[in-house]
Order: sequence, then structure tokens, then C-alpha cells
Amino acid sequence: MKPLTEQEIRTVFVNCTKGEAKRLYVPRDLTEQPWDDLDFLGWRDPQAPDRAYLVTELDGRPVGVQLRSSDVGSWQMRRSMCSVCVTTHTGGVSLMVAPKSGKAGQQGNSVGIYMCSDLACPLYVRGKKNAGAGARLHESLTLEEKIQRTVTNLAAFIAKITT
Repeated sequence: MKPLTEQEIRTVFVNCTKGEAKRLYVPRDLTEQPWDDLDFLGWRDPQAPDRAYLVTELDGRPVGVQLRSSDVGSWQMRRSMCSVCVTTHTGGVSLMVAPKSGKAGQQGNSVGIYMCSDLACPLYVRGKKNAGAGARLHESLTLEEKIQRTVTNLAAFIAKITT
């Protein structure tokens, strides 16, 4: 993924108003991010842990979406699989809900996906972050194929937000 600045990030959100995008929390350590290993940059708002954001590249341009995560419940302590990167976690997968863009979102319509709670899917796929024993199932896919699957799964989710 191409490195982005805070200002670039604020201008690419498709499911929030310009005012919301201007006020949202953006990580201060953008220059320290492992951009070469990221298919998307995901983060949580430290002041509001139920808020999360991600920015990715689709068709050569950056696209950002705001998300809300479900409350932590006892049901989350079972082993669950991320629908984006296919990593399993015990208590490390959350339902992320995104308001749809445009009029549908203004009417309260949203879509959801089960995703790594820390939004570190690209790092799990590449083996740069460990989710614990049994987190990555043995697959015959190459690393490039796993990365492509992750990108495809995320693009399908974003397509649901924007249509």
C-alpha cells in the first residue's frame, strides 16, 4: 500500500460526512507504519474503542470506511475466524458494522463483517504478527494467493458499503 498522510486519509472516507472525517482520530505514527506489508491500514479510536477505521486502495485509489465494533461479550471468548484474512482467534474477532454510503447510510442502513479486532489482517497473513497456536490453518495457497484472498474479501465488503 502507498503511504498516506493524515490529510489524504481524511479525504477518502466514503461512509461519513466531511465533518465527521475531519474530526475522526487518525494515528500519529503514520510514518512508522509497515506500508509495504499493508493491504489496508486499520485502527481504533483510543477515546472510543468501539470506533474503528480502515483505509485501503481499490482500483488504484485510496478508500476509507468507518466502522463500529460490537461490545465484548462472553460469546466472543470462543474461537472465531476473521472473514477477511481467515485467521482464527479466541476472543480476537469482532463484528464490525459500517454504515452504508449515501442515502442508504443516512437512512440507517449498514453492513457487517467478522474481522480481526485489532484490524491487523495484513500482518497475520504475512506472518508478521502471531495470533497464537492454531490461528493460521495449514493451506496449500501461496502467500500471494492468501494476500489476494484478503484483498478480494475486503473489496467485497467495501462494495457492499458503497452500493
